[in-house]
Amino acid sequence: MRLLDTHDLSPLIRRWSKHSELSAQDRDAVFALPFIKRSFGKDAYIIREGQEATECTVLLKGFAFRQKLLRDGGRQIISFHIPSEFVDLQNGVLGVADHNVQAVNRCEVAMVPREALTDLMADRPAIRLAVWLDTLIDASIFREWVVNVGRRDSRTRIAHLLCELSLRLKKTGHGDDRYDFPMTQEQLADATGLTAVHTNRTLQSLRRDGLIELSNGILRVLDWQGLTESGDFDELYLHQQI
Repeated sequence: MRLLDTHDLSPLIRRWSKHSELSAQDRDAVFALPFIKRSFGKDAYIIREGQEATECTVLLKGFAFRQKLLRDGGRQIISFHIPSEFVDLQNGVLGVADHNVQAVNRCEVAMVPREALTDLMADRPAIRLAVWLDTLIDASIFREWVVNVGRRDSRTRIAHLLCELSLRLKKTGHGDDRYDFPMTQEQLADATGLTAVHTNRTLQSLRRDGLIELSNGILRVLDWQGLTESGDFDELYLHQQI
């Protein structure tokens, strides 16, 4: 089996190859990156706010989320992450984590020294472009989440989030209308600014209308068009065409 199929960073190369035309030398340079492979259990903190950033972390297996904590203990989840994505790419430049990253379920990650990543970007323009596009798409997703929490009603918020995660998982080869979905109702609530009770009622309404099935950590989209209409969902902000 080719190295491209077996190396831990292969999913990252496939992701970046969609953003930028990587040469064989570019791919070899990514394969040569030093990294430490670590596992984190469910709910474990991968990165803590205020922590000095010495690595940038690629999610290899499992799901993770970024979050901010309030003084009263409240939490706002600001993004979910799936395998092949960096969960803290901005730390390669900023140097200090300004938010927390937590594991949704058991995760495996590759921690790449920030100096190695910035050196790679300096030496490889195609990789620098891919990294830049990754951060720009992150920012686009953040903008959409602000709109989702600030302007959409509860049903639309939940449906929109399910559409986004389904499409991101599908485009990275992690399902086709049936996806691993380990997020709890509490986490969905904290991502959409709702209560857990309101989230539960909203999910039940989407089930009753035949749009989704969600049980035992598996999400099935039964009516994609109906779900996108309920979620006011336009995939443009994900920039999947790049």
